[in-house]
Amino acid sequence: MAGETAARVRQLIEQSGLTQAEFAAKAGLDAPKMSKSLSGVRRFTSLDLARIADLCGVSVDWLLGMSEPTPATSARAATDRPTSADAAVKEAERLAQLRADLAFLGYRQEIPRFETGGLSRPSVRQGRDLATQATALAAAKGYELWRCQDLAGAVEAAFGVDVRVHRLAPGFDGLSWSDANTALMVVATSEVPARQRFTIAHELGHLLAGDDQGLHLDVDIHAADHRREPSERRANAFAAELLLPAEMLHDRVRRTSRPVDELARLACELWVSPSTLAWQLFNLQLIDKSQCDSLRALTAWDAAWKAGAVEALGEWIQLASRPRLPGPLVRTTFQAYAEGKATLRPFANLIGSDTDTLRQAITGMAEGSPLQP
Repeated sequence: MAGETAARVRQLIEQSGLTQAEFAAKAGLDAPKMSKSLSGVRRFTSLDLARIADLCGVSVDWLLGMSEPTPATSARAATDRPTSADAAVKEAERLAQLRADLAFLGYRQEIPRFETGGLSRPSVRQGRDLATQATALAAAKGYELWRCQDLAGAVEAAFGVDVRVHRLAPGFDGLSWSDANTALMVVATSEVPARQRFTIAHELGHLLAGDDQGLHLDVDIHAADHRREPSERRANAFAAELLLPAEMLHDRVRRTSRPVDELARLACELWVSPSTLAWQLFNLQLIDKSQCDSLRALTAWDAAWKAGAVEALGEWIQLASRPRLPGPLVRTTFQAYAEGKATLRPFANLIGSDTDTLRQAITGMAEGSPLQP
């Protein structure tokens, strides 16, 4: 691998049109040390490789002799990928490459693993059992996920998963990506926050169950053919139990005196659509078909109006319609820079800033205070 790395660095030097010493200086490296690394006497350090990758616009993985990450899909062939998913896949590849580079530098993403009762054939029961385990772990860290309006942030804090909310073309719900270095999801911004919330929980189910190492696309989680796939049924069961735990619903609904009005308020409290709550209660045999149909007929606006929660609905829509970067990835990328293991460029690229402006903000020019007398 060391020989391949040296060969690729030589290739970059040749393509740059610079001398070896000029290239080293431009990359911020010591020329004699780089010469030793190229001759095999000395190994390139992780910071050396980060600086060369930064200068030349390549990945650390490529310098190490690896090819770019190639996602593998089991449910859909890449050639059948709908156009609306292209941007999501490209973003997942970008974030996965950054995770791979961070792993090389020693910053590994830690994701909990759970028992799934055997994976010979995914089942609804597996999904529910997995959600029960996940709920317990989240609660131990101080998160009752079904109460959290910001589910993306809570999932990141509880499980270490990267959650990217990305502005995408209509017609795409989300994807998950899992490999040796990465556990992430990319979900679409949405003006229907309950759908985005269920997608986040659904993708978390895929990640924690270990479905489709590589890329897993969920173009439309509500499509009938999609719901028939065993792994999708398990992910849906996981999401339903995570967002609407059976034990909690048994306790809450047993004390309900006016089903439709009270349950509409409960849907608002639990940050789900009336339809999702209706089907979960019906599946748990807590309401009959007539009550289920009555609750399903309500819109999110109807439920918010009945609950006096119209303002909260507006805030929730605003939250779901905004792009967000993965918090753990942002923090780790900056940590690598702060500890001198990476350049500033990966962090700047991740947050969409240029390095000069960012360096000035970090290292700082003294700024007077408006409170100064």
